[in-house]
Amino acid sequence: MQNKPKNNDVKPGQTPTKAKLNIKTVFVVLFASFFFLSLLLSMKDVNKTYPEKPLTQIVQDIKKNKVKSIEIEGNKVTTFYKNGDGVTSNKEPEGGFISLLQQSDIDTSKLDITVKSIDSNSLIVTFLSNLIPTILMIAFFIFLFKQARGAQDSVFSFGQAKSKKYVKEISRITFEDVAGVNEAKKELEEIVDFLKHPKKYQKLGARSPKGVLLFGPAGTGKTLLAKAVAGESNVPFFSIAGSEFMEMLVGIGAARVRDLFATAKKASPSIIFIDEVDAIGRTRSGGAMPAHDEREQTLNQILVEMDGFTPNDQVIVIAATNRGDLLDPALLRPGRFDRRIVLDYPDVEGRLAILKIHAKGKPFVKDVSWEKIAKRTVGYSGADLENMLNEAAIAAARDNKTTISMAQLEEAATKVKLGPEKKRLQTDADKNITAYHEAGHGIVTHFQPNMDPVHRISIISRGMSLGFTLIPPRADRLHETKTHLVQMITSMMGGRAAEETVFGETTTGAANDFDQATRIARAMVVEYGMSPLGPINFGPTFDVTEWGRQSWEQNTISQNLLSQIDEQVKVIVMDGYAKAVAIIKKNRKSLDKVALELVKKESLDDEEFLKLVTK
Repeated sequence: MQNKPKNNDVKPGQTPTKAKLNIKTVFVVLFASFFFLSLLLSMKDVNKTYPEKPLTQIVQDIKKNKVKSIEIEGNKVTTFYKNGDGVTSNKEPEGGFISLLQQSDIDTSKLDITVKSIDSNSLIVTFLSNLIPTILMIAFFIFLFKQARGAQDSVFSFGQAKSKKYVKEISRITFEDVAGVNEAKKELEEIVDFLKHPKKYQKLGARSPKGVLLFGPAGTGKTLLAKAVAGESNVPFFSIAGSEFMEMLVGIGAARVRDLFATAKKASPSIIFIDEVDAIGRTRSGGAMPAHDEREQTLNQILVEMDGFTPNDQVIVIAATNRGDLLDPALLRPGRFDRRIVLDYPDVEGRLAILKIHAKGKPFVKDVSWEKIAKRTVGYSGADLENMLNEAAIAAARDNKTTISMAQLEEAATKVKLGPEKKRLQTDADKNITAYHEAGHGIVTHFQPNMDPVHRISIISRGMSLGFTLIPPRADRLHETKTHLVQMITSMMGGRAAEETVFGETTTGAANDFDQATRIARAMVVEYGMSPLGPINFGPTFDVTEWGRQSWEQNTISQNLLSQIDEQVKVIVMDGYAKAVAIIKKNRKSLDKVALELVKKESLDDEEFLKLVTK
């Protein structure tokens, strides 16, 4: 059995290594060889160096019987005297030294003359000493030529798209790894099925969608869905970011679009994925002077490639963005992006499915309630949930635990939304004020019938706040009622109401509460028609398309009406404050209990809070 070549003896998933000839290495090796060869030749010459003497003087010394022996090697004549000295002489290449002696009437038979043939090694050394400098010169010019060629190639490669072709062995992400976006998954599964079984659809006269736009907030799974499409499909998948089309040279973006689609067409059926397409797909300027001509040229080229004169039936473009309102209308029309899929924050069932996917490979305690965590994380995106589980695992490892507990999950959920804890040094007076402020929010919220339950209260600083009161909704709320909005404002006033009731003083800690309460109250009056002024929109009127595109038109409102709007906003906020003060005074004992417990423990969960307010 013959042995296989070494290049084939590699592990699965690895590529065999190939030897590459590096011109720099060759240049260095040749230079070193020439240097050492020259050094050896110089050492050889040093060991056999004798003073020079003319041949005529050598002939005179022979006649005087001073010479002991003579060595002839090529054109070199070495003469050794009886006193031990030695001299060298050079004869003409055409003439012979023995003939010269015979012409001088010298009997050569009485002389010790040795004729040496030229050594083959000497011939090789002489040949190399002449050849190596030539090779070094040629190698030097080749190196300069390649450097110039590389610079030239880099200039002409600007027009080539920097797309990355998906290799199935690199990633194993499939649709099973995506949760919380079932409608989007179904749409993309249909795309993959069309590419796998095109005849099934073509029999019914159906054509493949030319483009699919994934639109939604950051972290909702747009790029993850694209990776799942790449993992599920058996066709070439090319991925590129919108910003990679743009360069400093004019026309490069359009050239890269042409190159990308040409490559995809050669590999058709295929898929092109453009991430953050808003970088090149923004609405073109309507003025005479375009704001960014290079970007518009790139967009125009994409429009032509997706649905232009040249047919493009076997290439599907998937694009993702969280700024769909900025995209050009020509890009959104049918025939280019036929399917537009909106991704939103997952509901409670979606969050539960996402948690189970990202919990794989992590050890949790047995009493972890995933349903409770899913209900507690309203408004979290898929990326937030993945980050929350990762932060919980990091916290468990930091505490040298072997499993992840519910307390660590709770801390991680709070950290993702509000930031890490900050152990600021507070005086006893500051800590007491913060405790009553947060306790006021909790008490006012608890004793209002339509409010969601208090989940956690803490006086530990996070972000810019000295404390917080978490009141997550019981479920995903699609509609807001006037009653609930008014009670939200009342809850926000609970902190200031507690401070003034207990200390008879006001502080700066309620500034953010006032800001949020005023925003809600103004929206109730201006946008929602929830005031005595009637169901009228007093703010700027705007048209909102399916993708969030807004056409604004400022309303003309009289100064008298503006004054009435401000008065109604004030009435709503002040009514909420008065209700908060009344609730605080009525439940002062519960307020004191919660505040004192906060000073001791710094944080209270929902069960601890309920025990204090129901005693």
